[in-house]
Amino acid sequence: MNLCTNAAHAMREKGGMLSVNLEPVIIQPDSARFYPDLAPGPYVSLSIKDSGSGIDLNIIDRIFEPFFTTKERDEGTGLGLAVVYGLIKELKGTIRVESKKGIGSNFTILLPRIQRPAKTESDEVCPIPHGTEKMLLVDDEEGLLIAQKKIFERLGYKVDICSSSTTALEIFKRNPKYFDIIITDQTMPKMTGAQLASELMKIRPDIPIILCTGFSDVISEEEAKAIGIKEFIMKPVVISDIASKVRAILGKQSNLSRALTDTQTP
Repeated sequence: MNLCTNAAHAMREKGGMLSVNLEPVIIQPDSARFYPDLAPGPYVSLSIKDSGSGIDLNIIDRIFEPFFTTKERDEGTGLGLAVVYGLIKELKGTIRVESKKGIGSNFTILLPRIQRPAKTESDEVCPIPHGTEKMLLVDDEEGLLIAQKKIFERLGYKVDICSSSTTALEIFKRNPKYFDIIITDQTMPKMTGAQLASELMKIRPDIPIILCTGFSDVISEEEAKAIGIKEFIMKPVVISDIASKVRAILGKQSNLSRALTDTQTP
């Protein structure tokens, strides 16, 4: 999703074509020298190709460095490709980029293919929990926001999105009781997700907040929960996991509200 968002940004002035291709490949022992960071064996190749502005050869070796960006200050943090690179390496894969200025770019990801037994009818499929509550999603990556909004809306939630943490705070201030839960990214310009959470809880201490991050060394789960954040989720986010946590948090909130109502009833 991050690579597709970058491709869209590269084509927004003149338009173009984005193609995504997935195919199995096998690295043979005699061709392993072309992939020094990979062991021979079966892999899956994912390529994301665009016909956008391309990447200058003078900076192409730096694009995976943390905080390196060619975007405007309010458009990104320079951590998107660094997160992508880190996740791929953690999965024992590799990523390569080919680009020509004015013609476009092609990112190719190779990940080890996992051999799994075929599923049987007896395999349990856990349904993703639904809901009807109102949520606010905050992330400076607009492509991710739009995708998450669609998913949560399909699950029945009423979803608002915001690509700026400072704007999200202003929206919340106007009607603190409107939202039932906030899901925010950690690394954003001007105000981090943890800082946003602290400000939101000053206004409404009981607002449930889920914090998502791709870097555990930026803030730990213990630090997040110490300031009142309900759940701490490492990226990449698995929708079934976050949907289950949303439902669990909102279920507890509902039970607590009913308990308070019962104690106040004469």
